[in-house]
Amino acid sequence: MQGTEERTGETEASDVDGAAEDDAVPGWLRFWPLLLLGAATVPGVVLYLGGRWLETPVMQAWRTVCLAVTVQALPFLLLGTALSGAINAFVPARVFNRVLPRRPVFAVPVAGAAGVVLPGCECASVPVANRLIGRGVTPAAAFAFLLSAPAINPVVLTATAVAFPGNPAMVAARLLASLGTALAMGWLWLWLGRAEWLKPAVRHSGHQAGGSRWREFRTGFQHDFLHAGGFLVVGAMAAATFNVTVPRSVLDAFSGSLWLSVLFLAVLAIVLAVCSEADAFVAASLNGFSPVAQLAFMVVGPVVDMKLIALQAGTFGRAFAIRFSAATAVVAVLFSVLIGGALL
Repeated sequence: MQGTEERTGETEASDVDGAAEDDAVPGWLRFWPLLLLGAATVPGVVLYLGGRWLETPVMQAWRTVCLAVTVQALPFLLLGTALSGAINAFVPARVFNRVLPRRPVFAVPVAGAAGVVLPGCECASVPVANRLIGRGVTPAAAFAFLLSAPAINPVVLTATAVAFPGNPAMVAARLLASLGTALAMGWLWLWLGRAEWLKPAVRHSGHQAGGSRWREFRTGFQHDFLHAGGFLVVGAMAAATFNVTVPRSVLDAFSGSLWLSVLFLAVLAIVLAVCSEADAFVAASLNGFSPVAQLAFMVVGPVVDMKLIALQAGTFGRAFAIRFSAATAVVAVLFSVLIGGALL
């Protein structure tokens, strides 16, 4: 009797253990042969059915524009994230306190003028501005740097001079209008900005106690590059979609009116998301528009475009990106009209 009870207890225990093992296995893993078959066949079926559609001229143009925007901006995003990681890991916070004036109202023009030292596009300036804020720089100064860096650096101004040969007034107008936009937005943030609008996703601010500076640099670089890179791709896809869906006749309809042409090229700069190092050549090709409208295209593009809005939303929060981008677009158009009307 005792042996029978022991065997019965062992059987029950084994049944309980088997049931526990079955419960521990997720339900979807029990159908792994079907999942493996689906993973092997579904992608092939989708590519077969959509192959002809993907090879249409419209889709080929969409892929070309999307890939061009991404590849063009990616090196500068890589530069910006590497620079932002280096700032966070190797530059002490006291350096920024010594370079920038203590009063934020004076720190804004200094930070805006410092944008000339970073020869990169808007993709590089977003993570750098985020790191500056994490290192204790006032947000108004960081935002002035964010807007001026992609617009007044020597590479952009040289490209503008090449795109508009024999027209130094266009280079001067772009410099003054872009710098004025950056400074005005920095001061506007001091006046109307609220801390609750600014909600950075994740900041690796400060040096980790007992940690390696190189490890901290690598961690911050990986996080910023992967995080911002995803939003860059989303912005490139949106720009490519607009590029292939708007017909040429729509562009020609707006070139006859000065104000309509300025507003239209400003909106076009936002949705096309051309890199600031190349947008001067795009503006020069739009020779049916007035010089003021061409200037608006070059001033608005580096400070407000689809990929920049996406990068700002991912870095600082959606509430900030919506308000800041809308205000920046208005200020950039106003400075373009004022400076362009005076110099061009």
